[in-house]
Amino acid sequence: MSYCDVAPGHPFHGPYHETEYGFPLRDDDALFERLVLEINQAGLSWLTILKKRAAFREAYDRFDIVRVARYGKRERARLLRDAGIIRNRLKVDAAIENARRIMTLRDGHGSFTAWLDAHHPLNKTEWVKLFRTTFRFTGGEITGEFLTSTGYLPGAHVKTCPVYAKVLRLAPPWSRAARSRQG
Repeated sequence: MSYCDVAPGHPFHGPYHETEYGFPLRDDDALFERLVLEINQAGLSWLTILKKRAAFREAYDRFDIVRVARYGKRERARLLRDAGIIRNRLKVDAAIENARRIMTLRDGHGSFTAWLDAHHPLNKTEWVKLFRTTFRFTGGEITGEFLTSTGYLPGAHVKTCPVYAKVLRLAPPWSRAARSRQG
């Protein structure tokens, strides 16, 4: 069964499936949010993350990369005490460090989005290797879901899903790469 079969009608999965999953993201803070959420999902259900999403946004200053990159010991301790989010030291540290790394990527590419675009198209194996050397706490599943959920890799929706056509009309990066290989 695919996500397209189980998500519709669910109070949390439904809206995410129909308006976000697989849709191309171009905003750096939104990309950072998705990366942090995917990292926090490791070992847990996506439903847990969706239910805690508002608390994550509050705890991480709406995923403002510049602000999170400046977090120090006090903010780290605050996050580790926040029962509204996942209080895992490795995941909290990864979020803060990854914000700092995105800031460095911006220095060289102008934005996180531009960095992703500069490396596209890569296959999943190549993306995983790149993410493992660039970010913290980004293994194969986290990287794959991050890239699928943001439109860089295909597979978010089955072709018979009504949302598939909506996503395709927005020309996510994976579809542009597929067209260029055909053309």
